[in-house]
Order: sequence, then C-alpha cells, then structure tokens
Amino acid sequence: MRRMRRLLVSGLMVMALLTSVAGTALAGQPERGTIWLDGVQVRTLLPPAATPKEGTDKFYMVPGTGGVAAVGPGSAGYHGGHWQVYVVSFNVDPATLTLTSAMAIQDAADAGDITLTRRADLDFLCPIQP
Repeated sequence: MRRMRRLLVSGLMVMALLTSVAGTALAGQPERGTIWLDGVQVRTLLPPAATPKEGTDKFYMVPGTGGVAAVGPGSAGYHGGHWQVYVVSFNVDPATLTLTSAMAIQDAADAGDITLTRRADLDFLCPIQP
C-alpha cells in the first residue's frame, strides 16, 4: 500500500511538471513548452521520457513557477536535457522569492528560504531547444 501511494504521488508530481512545461498537446506534432534557464524562459521539445535515476543535469521543480534548468545548450556540462530532478519546498512566503535561475534557487536554499529534495525517481529526458 505504501509503495502504491508513493507511485501515485510520484505520478502526480510528474503530471504537474509536464502540465507546467507542456501546456496543451498538438496532435501529431512535437509539443513545445517553456522552462526557466538563467532567468529567461526557453523552449523544450516534448514529450519527455522518464529516465529514473539517470539524470545528470540539475532540474528544479518549483511550485508556481514550473521548471528551472541549471544548464542548457552551450553551457559547460549540458548533457542534452537528461534532468536530475530536485523538488523545491518553500520555508517562507513564496511571493517573496523569484526562482527563475539555478543561482537564485541555490541562494534561497543557502539562506534557508527553501528546501531541495532530490527525487531520482522523477528524472527524465527532455532537450531544450537552442
């Protein structure tokens, strides 16, 4: 029962991420969504593919903001969107924070304003469009 509950919660989190990234699907065509990278929204190609425990690039799931990528095309260490998922939890009023870059997220974590939880079971592949 506990395992089923965890799978259900994990599935719901992935669906929330995909909804924030994806928007509405276009039948028969690649879908484009947006995520944040260095304070700028960038496009992705969907559908993402689940790759549990295989992520290499940090990706933050931020409630109310959507996804924030730590690296992208042209960045040192970008592996094509093999995302290592971290879930952000707020320890302060979220309205007081602007979390649209990995640096802002790390600063907020260092200040104790947020908590980062590694969720290897949610890792996925979804490239950013250059």
